[in-house]
Amino acid sequence: MKGGKSKASTAKKADSKLSVKRTTGDKAAKAPKGKAAKDPNKPKRPPSAFFVFMEEFRKVYKEKHPNNKSVSVVGKAGGDKWKSLSDADKAPYIAKAEKRKADYNKSMQAYNKKLAEGPEAAEEEESDKSKSEVNDDEDEEDESGEEDDDE
Repeated sequence: MKGGKSKASTAKKADSKLSVKRTTGDKAAKAPKGKAAKDPNKPKRPPSAFFVFMEEFRKVYKEKHPNNKSVSVVGKAGGDKWKSLSDADKAPYIAKAEKRKADYNKSMQAYNKKLAEGPEAAEEEESDKSKSEVNDDEDEEDESGEEDDDE
């Protein structure tokens, strides 16, 4: 048979396609190498107009439905309400979102300027997240003259 393939060779190819190659350390292979750690000082992205609307909608929905514990129900109701709003009704939320975006852009410019100055300037100023509240409480107790009875 000219140019034809035998049944045995197609069966081998089909088997090879079905087989799964396993390597050791699959999880390590999936993680990107050299991924930088998140900076806790970086400003959070601003919410969209929909999420600004949802902040207010959640409060109203909880007042009307105090027994509801499902997050998905609130989200679906909020989404339906958002779709039904006219552009005029959405305008205040869009304005709030744009204001928050402008504030975010200002804080990002300050953040990027601080990064451009160098790592020394960033290390001098600690973020609020890096400060330990537990250690601060212990320092206050030590200053007040109280002794720890841990021993």
